Amino acid sequence: MIKILHLSDIHMGSGFSHGKINPTTGLNTRLEDFVNTLSICIDRALTEPVDMVLFSGDAFPDATPAPYVQEAFASQFRRLVDANIPTVLLVGNHDQHSQGQGGASLCIYRTLGVPGFVVGDKLTTHRIQTRSGGVQVITLPWLTRSTLMTRAETDNLSLAEINQLLVDRLQVVIEGEIRRLDPDVPTVLLGHVMADNANLGAERFLAVGKGFTIPLSLLTRPCFDYVALGHVHRHQNLNKSNNPPVIYPGSIERVDFSEEKEDKGYIMVELEIGSANWEFCPLPARTFRTIELDVSKIEDPLAAIMKAIGKHDIQDAVIRLIYKLRSEQLDLIDNSELHSALSSAHTYTIQPELVSQLARPRVPELSASNSIDPMEALKTYLNNREDLKDIATSMLEAAYKLLGSDEEVEASTKQESQVLSGTLDTQLGLL
Repeated sequence: MIKILHLSDIHMGSGFSHGKINPTTGLNTRLEDFVNTLSICIDRALTEPVDMVLFSGDAFPDATPAPYVQEAFASQFRRLVDANIPTVLLVGNHDQHSQGQGGASLCIYRTLGVPGFVVGDKLTTHRIQTRSGGVQVITLPWLTRSTLMTRAETDNLSLAEINQLLVDRLQVVIEGEIRRLDPDVPTVLLGHVMADNANLGAERFLAVGKGFTIPLSLLTRPCFDYVALGHVHRHQNLNKSNNPPVIYPGSIERVDFSEEKEDKGYIMVELEIGSANWEFCPLPARTFRTIELDVSKIEDPLAAIMKAIGKHDIQDAVIRLIYKLRSEQLDLIDNSELHSALSSAHTYTIQPELVSQLARPRVPELSASNSIDPMEALKTYLNNREDLKDIATSMLEAAYKLLGSDEEVEASTKQESQVLSGTLDTQLGLL
């Protein structure tokens, strides 16, 4: 039996706007939160001890993190090197430079020859020896739709047809890897992917027009003993039969309020040929809490807001207070009392909304002072419209297709695609 710790989507360096500067360390407290939760994962790997650690992508919010953020990440994973625990670092969409061009932030570990570290930036099989035996790990990094956009076979094809073309090619390459597997050694598929039946949150905005969706049938092959996925921040098992388990551990910390109600954690796996027993292990992530109420019809709106705050445990939490009121009630709100009531929170924001504006609510990110392209504007708008969440992905797909017919957008897309056209073949080893 081989013990594995599987974690994903660390995004170290995210969410600084929800933190504050620690006067002792000079660091943003949200960075310290991410370091603390990652440290708990590494502590478990060392005390168990596990035979292997699998990280399924997105180490940072982008491919060029600040040096002190990179150092914080590396200092935790260095502990695995010191303990001789093999580790596989998979490249996710946020780890790549320009959707695949120019390598990935995690490749520095391969360049430096860090002992026991494998960087998964190509679709290939790694045979890794652990203290309890060998493991075959097929790495499936994040692949993008744009890598095929300039190929002759994609001319006049819809996005859905291009998606199918890419899935078909991916299936051929995976089949090639499967044929080379040793049936006497347990196998893990480690992927940073958008699976077609995943329960998505904010991730539904991350890959429209860029990534593509992989059918679950491509992942639930009998030769895989465990499928370790990343990209989706909400923990879930996509294969209820557990044959094999197809697991998103989710992110280790809440990035923003879209993850307010999600549990955060990592996965412990006991792997054998033909079976994998797994357990979700919760992490003490920083609490995010929204306090929302309508006081527009209340005679004493301040008292109602103070009462609403008092009903919640806000100690050390990231709080968002949203209240709706009439313009003539503004003078009845003593902001100093609200600040005092929220002072025990880690950080907080106060967002009053006038009922006269509710018919067409304003989205701050879309104000005239902000420069934002049409697709980003639509994503931001949909992210603020819960009533449209069921059709948000379809709307984004349609918008992307429509924008593609605009000459300026089309020229930009073509230029990007020409740069990236060889990336898929490089990733899949088909050059």
